[in-house]
Amino acid sequence: MIYITGDKHRRFAGLIKFCELAETSRGDILIQLGDAGINYFGARRDAAVKRRLAALPITLFCVHGNHEKRPETIPTYREEQWHGGTVYVEPEYPSLLFAKDGEVYEFAGKRCLVIGGAYSVDKPFRLANNLEWWPDELPSEEIKQRVEQRLDQENRRIDIVLSHTSPFKYIPREKFLAGVEQDTVDYSTEAWLDEIEEKLTYDRWYCGHYHTNKIIDKMRFLFEDYLEFR
Repeated sequence: MIYITGDKHRRFAGLIKFCELAETSRGDILIQLGDAGINYFGARRDAAVKRRLAALPITLFCVHGNHEKRPETIPTYREEQWHGGTVYVEPEYPSLLFAKDGEVYEFAGKRCLVIGGAYSVDKPFRLANNLEWWPDELPSEEIKQRVEQRLDQENRRIDIVLSHTSPFKYIPREKFLAGVEQDTVDYSTEAWLDEIEEKLTYDRWYCGHYHTNKIIDKMRFLFEDYLEFR
């Protein structure tokens, strides 16, 4: 079975319960739409979380969010081929996989493009309080070019998009955080996804980031729900 869910931010009690209720196995896959929080503090503190997750009867496939380090910047990760695309994986935790932006993976007969990253609206708070924040949270120009080139190879037709944030036109504004001045938020990634979405033929688009479970047209936002992927 293949399942899909939203942001976890290092809180995995719901995932543990889901695995118990669904009676999952290591052969089952859970697509996680960013902000897993697995790579947050580094080394020793992250290792405890990884051991806990690696013991679960499921394989995690994580999109990059904006509250975690990019796995390609962590020396212990290596690239492997998996479900038709490149993933980042640590040999010690083979069931914890991270997607590479711009790659296309095949799940349940569907070709799925991954686009991670987003701007952190809590960036000022994190910096002011010496909390973790990474300047490469947004897709770089290199990543954007890789995504665009792959879409050209696919003739701008893909079955499913898996992203962390959404195209700008679909942002659920009712989920905006009080006290955040919107004119200070960097929506360049969402604007770019708007351009992609307008020129793309696709069946479904899944994203997280906004901590809501909501459907708008072909766009599905996920947070706490665990859905069967189809």
